[in-house]
Amino acid sequence: MAGGSFGPTGVSKERAEQYQGRVTPFVIIACVVAAVGGSLFGYDIGISGGVISMNGFLKKFFHRVYEKKQHAHENNYCKFDDQGLGAFTSSLYLAGLVASLMASPVTRNFGRRISIICGGISFLTGAALNASAQNLAMLLLGRIMLGFGIGFGNQAILIYLSEMAPAHIRGGLNILFQLATTLGIFTANMINYGTSKLEPWGWRLSLGLAAVPATLMTVGGLLVPETPNSLIERGQNDKGREILEKIRGTENVSAEFQDIIDASELAKSIRHPFRNILERRNRPQLIMAIFMPTFQILTGINIILFYAPILFQSMGFKGDASLYASALTGAVLASSTFISIATVDRLGRRFLLISGGIQMVICLVIVAIILGVKFGTEGTLSRGYSIAVVIVFCLFVLAFGWSWGPLGWTVPSEIFPLETRSAGQSITVAVNLFFTFVIAQSFLALLCGLKYGIFLFFAAWITIMTIFVYFFLPETKGVPIEEMILLWRKHWFWKKIVPEMEINDSIARTSHGADSGDA
Repeated sequence: MAGGSFGPTGVSKERAEQYQGRVTPFVIIACVVAAVGGSLFGYDIGISGGVISMNGFLKKFFHRVYEKKQHAHENNYCKFDDQGLGAFTSSLYLAGLVASLMASPVTRNFGRRISIICGGISFLTGAALNASAQNLAMLLLGRIMLGFGIGFGNQAILIYLSEMAPAHIRGGLNILFQLATTLGIFTANMINYGTSKLEPWGWRLSLGLAAVPATLMTVGGLLVPETPNSLIERGQNDKGREILEKIRGTENVSAEFQDIIDASELAKSIRHPFRNILERRNRPQLIMAIFMPTFQILTGINIILFYAPILFQSMGFKGDASLYASALTGAVLASSTFISIATVDRLGRRFLLISGGIQMVICLVIVAIILGVKFGTEGTLSRGYSIAVVIVFCLFVLAFGWSWGPLGWTVPSEIFPLETRSAGQSITVAVNLFFTFVIAQSFLALLCGLKYGIFLFFAAWITIMTIFVYFFLPETKGVPIEEMILLWRKHWFWKKIVPEMEINDSIARTSHGADSGDA
């Protein structure tokens, strides 16, 4: 510990009770504008499933799948099993994974706004390429550019929201990102319904209209102010305090300003945040940054969102009926997000995650039973059972929309200290997109192989993640973002890994190591 006591120590005491300020129109507008970037993610999730069920699109790029689709006696679960078709959907998420890691140093060194703007421009480019695609290579290049846009946007927007929001409503404002995502999904479903009637070129309109949310995100990034945390981290203390006073509506922000100063002093001493995040004192946050997005994808929600039309067609729903059903689930998802916004800062993160998990397990088991007993591999569901499946799917989506949908993003974005926040969010986004890629690429084959058992597979994972939250996730409701580091040493399990002395010692060693490296 020699020399450690002279280095920065970060936030070492709780000042939350001294925080002052109110919810200002300025902070609400800034957060709403920034959160619009979530609509890019949602629009793509919603548009992909509809497009890959359109005959005009399949004829041009995936003719073999189009031929299989026309065979009335093809195994229902295997009609759309094609790795090329899976690559169309999943290539975006692999590109986003790479982009999210590239975005971390940009977000840290140049600010949150720059990453948001870069994401919007990349998405605009991808939308143009997809709408005008003449061959599969051009189509996939467009998907890759869309992925870069999502990687940069998702990495920066959630950090932006967490840093701008007052602690007592941080959960609600952070979930604006998920609200924008769900509205993007619903909008995409409605657009797909309309463009499906414009054969054989309707798919171009669906893909090209992605330019609308991309433009909103780019313009929004130009209009919103930088976060005080980012400004102070980059040495602009006076400007940082000015913005802090503006978003809190008071000049008496000394306690919060000092927390940010303390956190930024430690952040400046960290030369390699990705290396630092592996240290023992950051172990709980790292585990959450990996497990929360992993579990969010393993709920199975993406199989319903971007394969909804295909999924419902596989169950015997015809043409418009499958698009109606997927549009309905999109509407339910969007509306359920309002439940989370209204309750997350009152009931807490844990309650919503656990209750949502229980409801989702029940729904998936019911769907598996109906399909296993009443559907088979070459049959169709009766009208009554078809309606029952759609209702249960809607209840599943409803539960996801108030729990793992928004909170799978919110919790990781609010738990990291400033010095590793950008790196931590990059890991969260990268893990989310990696598992989205895996599920997108493998789902059609899994559906063909497991049949109705695919729903039991995801039900088992939701059971595991619900138990994990119960035992290992502390409640973050109302805890100031720069004091989140103090939360872990109060938890029954994490305090064994990050006790109070370990926090101070580790910070001292990090500071000493950084000083030595500069010598």
